[in-house]
This record gives sequence, structure tokens and C-alpha cells, in this order.
Amino acid sequence: MTRNQWIAQTLFAAGMIALGILAFVYGDFALVWQPVPAAVPGRTALAYLSGVIMVAGGIGLLFPRTATLAIRVLFPYIIIWTLLRVPSIVASPGTEEVWLGTGELTILLSGGWALFARLAALPPGSKLGFATGDSGRRIARYLFAVALVPVGISHFVYAKATADLVPGWLPGHTGWAYLTGAGHIAAGLGVMFSVLPRIAAIAEAAMLSVFTLFVWIPAIAAAPTTRLPWTAFWISWIFTAAAWLVAESIAPVPAAARATGSFTTVRVRRSPVRP
Repeated sequence: MTRNQWIAQTLFAAGMIALGILAFVYGDFALVWQPVPAAVPGRTALAYLSGVIMVAGGIGLLFPRTATLAIRVLFPYIIIWTLLRVPSIVASPGTEEVWLGTGELTILLSGGWALFARLAALPPGSKLGFATGDSGRRIARYLFAVALVPVGISHFVYAKATADLVPGWLPGHTGWAYLTGAGHIAAGLGVMFSVLPRIAAIAEAAMLSVFTLFVWIPAIAAAPTTRLPWTAFWISWIFTAAAWLVAESIAPVPAAARATGSFTTVRVRRSPVRP
């Protein structure tokens, strides 16, 4: 594991722990990330259980001896939350808000998948072997790429709401909404079609980092006792950490290849089965 991978893993763990603590504080789920109807039996108990899984899983990721068990628990947990978005897509396929929420959760899933691919340590011959190693990292990368497109489109569809989140000291709020939306889409396409994919993923992770710091920290400072900004901050935090995990799972192009421009040749040699 590289130093940067460890940092991204630690950030991801911290996000999980913080969201789990919020579940205990409010006896509820993480708002738009986990939209559970009020009529669900035992809803509060399920929220506390969710908090336990996130806190325990996050703590487990911080220690080498427990990281494998932690990701084996957190990975299916994240998959379940992502799949719970499917009914919304079926019910309202033409609503961008539904695709936005799905895209955001898929970013989280891609980060979790990148971790699972590296840490799962499955036994030889496991039926889940495809989800680990090089093939698992490829899946995480493509999920990440696809997820960024609806997130970017939302900046155009909901330009006013996005512009309202731009810090007041920046001029041209609507322009920033459009620019960042285009940035999401460009990063997704770059990762998907292997056009400087690592740089594209790092640029996306850096942009999400800026959003987390410059949008939600001021929101917390303005209303420190309010639930929404704290929850939004930690959701943004963990999506950002997931993006860094994916970025760090993409191998850098060797210097020799950069000098000759032979990006495709190097990629094929590193992973002969890659399409």
C-alpha cells in the first residue's frame, strides 16, 4: 500500500465513523444518502444498526489487522444502499434528481470497490474473485466514470441551486455551476475512455475536496447546531475520499511511456485482458 492510498483509506474511514456517529446523535439515517420511509417498521433501530456498522467498519479500516474484515462488511453494506436507489429510477426515470442521487452513491460504491479490490484477500477460487485485484479495480474505475456524468448534468439542470452553493466571495456563481458540471463530465469521460485517466480522477477528487472545504465548512460555521450542514459535510467528505481511493487505484503512466506518448501500449502490457 502506498502512502497516498493509506491517506485516502483513512479519510474514507473517518467519513464512515462520522456518519455513524451522526446516526447515533439523531437516531436517523444520513438524509438524502439513505432515504428510508418513515413507515418502515423499526426504522430508528435500523438507523442505529446502520450507525454501528459505519462506526465499527470505519474503525476497522484504520488498522491493518482488521481492515480486511472491515471492508468485507462495509462493501455489501454500500452495495445495498446503492441498489435501494433502483426503485426510484424505475418510478421516475426522467427525473435528474434521482440520477444525481444514484450517481453520488455510485461514487461511494466505486471507492468501496477500490478498497475491496485491494484489501478483501479472498481465498483462491472464490466466486467473488472477479471483484478483487486488477479486475476489481477496473470495475471500480468504470463505475466511478459512469457516476460522474449524472452528477455533472445536475449542475446544468439545477444551475440555480448549484450556484447558490458557490461561496459568496467568488464572482459569476452561475458560471461556476456550469464550469464544475462540465468538469465532472469531462473527468468521467477521461476515466472511462482512458484519456489521462489517473489525472482525470485526481482532478475530480481535488474538485470534490474544494467543494467539501469551501461550501460545507462555512455552512457549519453559520449554523453549528443544525443537522443539515454537518450531515452534508460528512457525506461530501466520504464521496471525496471515495474519489481519492479510485484515483489512487489507477496506476500512473511510466515516465518512458509519457516521453514516447505510447499510452495505449503501456496500458495493454500492464493488463493484457483489459478491453
